[in-house]
Amino acid sequence: MISITSKGSFDNTERYLKKLANSNEIYATLERFGKIGVQALERATPVGEGVTARAWTYEVKKDSKSWSIIWDNTNIEDGRPIAILLQYGHATRTGGLVRGRDYINPALKPIFDQIEAEAWKAVTKA
Repeated sequence: MISITSKGSFDNTERYLKKLANSNEIYATLERFGKIGVQALERATPVGEGVTARAWTYEVKKDSKSWSIIWDNTNIEDGRPIAILLQYGHATRTGGLVRGRDYINPALKPIFDQIEAEAWKAVTKA
């Protein structure tokens, strides 16, 4: 069994987090990371796929409990998302297989790490 005991109140922490959650600072920060992510995805998209590389977009969303950055690729051919086919591979019409190449996760990992570091810094600043 784990027991946690606390003295005092969390009023200041709760006030700070509520203020932070409703501030334009979060939106501006996520906008910045959205742009950085698009640039990273453009650079990481396999060579020879210029249309796909230039088709990366992002959107910052907020719902009642959280913020999100959504990266998307608008290069769709015959109803197929090309970025996803490059990432995970696909079958060919002649029965062959084109292996996928994990380029999205390595491109975004450093951005996620930066977001985490900045969020931690914001929450722990005096």
